[in-house]
Formats: sequence, C-alpha cells, structure tokens
Amino acid sequence: MKNLLIVFILSVCCAFSVQAQSALSLAANPVPEANLLTWSAISHNFGDIKHQQPKTVSFTFTNNSAEPVVITEAKGSCGCTVASYTQQPIAPGAEGTIKATYNAAKLGAFSKTVAVKTTANEEWQQLKITGVVVE
Repeated sequence: MKNLLIVFILSVCCAFSVQAQSALSLAANPVPEANLLTWSAISHNFGDIKHQQPKTVSFTFTNNSAEPVVITEAKGSCGCTVASYTQQPIAPGAEGTIKATYNAAKLGAFSKTVAVKTTANEEWQQLKITGVVVE
C-alpha cells in the first residue's frame, strides 16, 4: 500500500512537470502573427522572351499592419536581374510595388529571384521570375 502511494505521488509530480514544460515552450514559441504583407503573386513566368529585349514584371503587396511599412532593400540574385521599388513608406491598407527586370542577355531557360527586405518582417521575401530567352 505504501509503495502504491509513492507511485501515485510520483505520477502526479511527473504530470505537473510535463504540463509546466508545455506551458513554458508555448510561451517561448508564440503563435506567429498574421501576415503583415499580402502579396498579389510571388512568382512570374515570362514564357518566351526575345534575346536582348529586357522584360519587367511588377509584384505588388498590401500593407496589412497598423504601421507604415518601408521597403529597405530589394536585390536580384545576379547582375542580370535589377530590382526597383516603392521608395516612400506604404501606409496601412496601401500597396507597394517591386519591379523586377531581366536583361535577356543569355539564350535559354532562366530562373532568378529578387530578395525583398521590409520593416514589416525580419525574413527576406523571395520573388521568383522564370522564362526562356529565344532568338
């Protein structure tokens, strides 16, 4: 009987310990907040494009946060892809734009990215462009 009581007490202590650890891990890893930016698209396929005729696509996003958002940087994955972007702060509910221009200097298929950094997120947003440069 004494052994049964000791086993019961140890079981209860272990159960409380596990529950406390679960609560601590939830506090350390909060549920991620909703997306602060909503992108209309994050990839674009140009299809066939003519050699030496650069093509540009605009990627737009909406600021869903309560604060203005600033695009701090946008850079292409190589020298063949140039990015330009909205320079002024994007107000809550307003749209911002990233333009990606591919120079079409090399024949063949391509897949390039534009990395975008904003004040809304710590992570870089990757935008992708693909296509095939033909004669």
